Amino acid sequence: MKFLRNLLATITGLFVFCFLCVLFIAIIVASSEDKVVVKENSILHLNLNRAILEKERNDPFSDVNFFTGESNRPIGLYELKKAISQAKDDDKIKGIFLELNAVGAGYAVAEDIRNALADFKESGKFIISYSEFYSEGAYYVASISDTIITNPDFGLVEFNGLSANMLYLKGTFEKLDLEPYIFRTGDYKSAIEPFINDKMSEEAREQTTEYIEGIYNYILNAVASSRGLDYERAKEISNEMLVRRPEDALKYGLVDMLGYRDEVDALLREKLGIDEKKDLPLVKYRRYNKSYSEKNISRNRIAVIVAEGDIMMGKSQPGTIGSETMAQEIRKARKDKNTKAIVLRINSPGGSAYASDVIWREIILATKEKPVIASMSDLAASGGYYLAMACDSIVANPNTLTGSIGVFSVLFNAEKMLKNKLGITTDHVATGKFSDLGNLSRKMTDAEKEFFQQSVDHVYDLFISKVSEGRSLPTEDVLKVASGRVWTGQKALSNGLADVLGNLDDAIAIAAEKAGVADDYRVRLYPVEKPAFEQLLQNLSEDVESRYLKLKLGDWYPYAKQINNLQRFTGIQTRFPIEPVNRF
Repeated sequence: MKFLRNLLATITGLFVFCFLCVLFIAIIVASSEDKVVVKENSILHLNLNRAILEKERNDPFSDVNFFTGESNRPIGLYELKKAISQAKDDDKIKGIFLELNAVGAGYAVAEDIRNALADFKESGKFIISYSEFYSEGAYYVASISDTIITNPDFGLVEFNGLSANMLYLKGTFEKLDLEPYIFRTGDYKSAIEPFINDKMSEEAREQTTEYIEGIYNYILNAVASSRGLDYERAKEISNEMLVRRPEDALKYGLVDMLGYRDEVDALLREKLGIDEKKDLPLVKYRRYNKSYSEKNISRNRIAVIVAEGDIMMGKSQPGTIGSETMAQEIRKARKDKNTKAIVLRINSPGGSAYASDVIWREIILATKEKPVIASMSDLAASGGYYLAMACDSIVANPNTLTGSIGVFSVLFNAEKMLKNKLGITTDHVATGKFSDLGNLSRKMTDAEKEFFQQSVDHVYDLFISKVSEGRSLPTEDVLKVASGRVWTGQKALSNGLADVLGNLDDAIAIAAEKAGVADDYRVRLYPVEKPAFEQLLQNLSEDVESRYLKLKLGDWYPYAKQINNLQRFTGIQTRFPIEPVNRF
């Protein structure tokens, strides 16, 4: 047995060593790849079937699923739009071939991509899209194409409206004998409802219905316009789900052609004027990005600082906004004489109230020295809005979800769970009335409950006063749109929570104009990514764990993720409702 253990240990060690060697070599190869030369008469191939983040991550192995061998590296929205813009004026690129089943982002990002494609079409070049299955969001993006194609036998176009599905944990807590204590402000602060309800409250149902209907009416108008349909007809097709088979999609004008992939390739060859014997000259998005470089050498810099993920204390990790990291980035941009303006790109549901306030303070200091513009992506809600309200101007996408100006805190009494499930009992002594404050192993006293509610009310009052000051609105007007209520970007513009509708490009242009450098500036994204190998070592264990869970749990993964995220609900929170599982 000892020999067998030693043999297995040696084999394991060799496997790990070889694996790390392969990783190291691949990093060197990836980092030293020469500039790509695009051939004449080429097509930009955009496969968007993956998550779309605000900017690229410098992790060459985030594109490898070690369990399936498939590539799933997230796409950077900024880099994607830059490639589309570059291709518009590139004589070697004759058109775009778009492949997408689903869009790994919300409708604000989807619209950003769609607008970039619409701008590309102004060059007179073609866009052809193909997919066996178009999700609602994927079809919204694809609907701007000149030609939309799906499979003739198994093709499917999802065009039946939006829904928002919330996960409720009340029954789980009851089975575990776990008693939640909820402290909140605002009738619409629905982030805490999953802890105490088994269904939506009337307030939550009202606001959720309003924002998904607002988003869907917006995209229905856009799709109807692109496809030459009457709005009411498009609405009827959607509401009645008239498109159920590929031929229905063709009949009702949602697609232009039913065909297999080889027939799509034949169409692309026809567009280029080449015969079937020649390889189709497709250049993928990441390779195309290596075919050109930044030509602008202006010393005037617009710093785009990306705030993406949950807001937490400390340093940023993948998927989080660390108060220490973000404050440092804003401080550096403020002190850099070459940085003439700052654009804060926000895609966040919020998080820790304290962390949000730490970042807010740095934004306030920055506004005293140079223009600071907020650019809202899919989400800039609760703590995300806390950051935006400090900026000089707020640019919201029409489909942004924002507002949610409210506060809550969640604690638990685990006394019964410990005793009934594990046989554990506790006892304590204390020197004062509040010395044992926050002890999870006993029932909370009325005085302790009052303390926590007063703390939440105090933070809410601070939130309201800072919105009032930052937006130059009377307190009573802020209270009318606060109370934890969520708004679309369109509604935020009309109720004073935003200044203009637009995207990141619009925010950058506003920042440059306010800084007086509209004709002479360049853009730099922050935080700057770590070297590839360093980032790999930092993220590897987390990536492997999450990928394994996704593989094993499949469609159940989002629910498991939400339960796991409960550990982030420490301290007072300014947070959007717990990541609803939306059919967007």
